Amino acid sequence: MRMHDDELTIDDALVRRLLSAQFPEWADLPVRRFASNGTVNALYRLGSSMLVRLPLLEQWGGTEVVAEDVWLRRLAGHLSVRTPRLLGAGCATAEYPCTWSVLEWLDGVNPVPGEVEDTERLADDLASFVTQLHAIDHSGWDGVGLDTSLMGADADARYWIAQLSGLAEVDAVTAAWESAISAPAWAGRRVVLHSDLLPGNLLMLNGRLSAVIDWSRYIGDPARDLIVAWYLLPRVDRDRFRSAVAADDATWARSRGMALLKGVAALPYYRETNPTMADNARRVIGAILADHAGG
Repeated sequence: MRMHDDELTIDDALVRRLLSAQFPEWADLPVRRFASNGTVNALYRLGSSMLVRLPLLEQWGGTEVVAEDVWLRRLAGHLSVRTPRLLGAGCATAEYPCTWSVLEWLDGVNPVPGEVEDTERLADDLASFVTQLHAIDHSGWDGVGLDTSLMGADADARYWIAQLSGLAEVDAVTAAWESAISAPAWAGRRVVLHSDLLPGNLLMLNGRLSAVIDWSRYIGDPARDLIVAWYLLPRVDRDRFRSAVAADDATWARSRGMALLKGVAALPYYRETNPTMADNARRVIGAILADHAGG
């Protein structure tokens, strides 16, 4: 099912034509669609060791493929988890208007909220990853700065909250959002960010966090990377994670607001077209409302 009104048509035949024209050395390898709950890219397994990644919307298919690979190669030496490695940068064509990429395949499975056996260990792994990432010295790097205040997202948040009638407690969500935006903006050093630490962007092997995927060249408020706490961790392990990353009250409140913003936008938008995203959003909203009610 198409998730976006202006979603590009992508199928096996298109992928084969793109490969034949731009990477003929791989054109005869098996190509098969990889089932994913992602909302930004179509994914195809290529042979046994590669992945083809194609943006679903034209506006998401910029020219950042090589720049983001340079960014990730810089990060790799600082992180204990794996990150995607670019094997080929595909060009836009008359048939397909986006840049696209061939990446090294990374083994692992996405953690499923509510089904992770050892959430304490996951909290520790996530905290270790976030701490490593935010400690990186990015001086001289060409990172893209993100807003360090939630106020810039207030209009969008209220628009999506208004769409929640029948899906969530609108008054309670509004109160939680207003509490979050009252937190002071980040005034410290901008840190290297992933900025979208959702379950679909994490891979686990043997019960441990093994890889983080779907990156951009972001720097900004560390609160953006703490949203994962509400997506994957029960309350006691959220507290453990928070202690490990040393998040102060204002940072924790902004992060809760950022997680809430993602949830309130995803639930009405994906409720028919991507049940997994909608279920995750519903779970996040519930966790945040419980936190807000508990003080």
